[in-house]
Amino acid sequence: MSRPPKGSELVEKYAGSDEAKARLKTIIATVAGEMTVSEACGKLGISETRFYQLRDEALSGALLELEPGMAGRPKEEETEEQKHVRMLESQVQRLKIELRAAEIRAKIAVVMPQVLTISREEAKKSLEEMGILEKEGKKPGHGGGTPDR
Repeated sequence: MSRPPKGSELVEKYAGSDEAKARLKTIIATVAGEMTVSEACGKLGISETRFYQLRDEALSGALLELEPGMAGRPKEEETEEQKHVRMLESQVQRLKIELRAAEIRAKIAVVMPQVLTISREEAKKSLEEMGILEKEGKKPGHGGGTPDR
């Protein structure tokens, strides 16, 4: 056996002023056919024109609230720390790309010095500083002592 309908009494469990609850209960009662518009106007002390305005506002507000929203949870706002981390990650990525481009330009300058404006010596020095090219002049096992004969 099902519970008996509560009708306009459902309004009582929601937060709102007594006046707003009375208006909503009366609007629901007229929509449900429990009360005539004339009775509702007498109870609320308003004209029929004002009653129809209130009913339209209540029904359009209810309909608006029942529109389907976005699926899932609302997107969380990014904190200042998260924004800073994202900015730094972007900067690191950009610098990695710039470093790789510099390495490639330096290698090209060593192999084809006529292509770039950097001198062959500058390119070699740059590659040596990056650890990509071993420094010239020192061969393994010849770090000092007597020269080979």
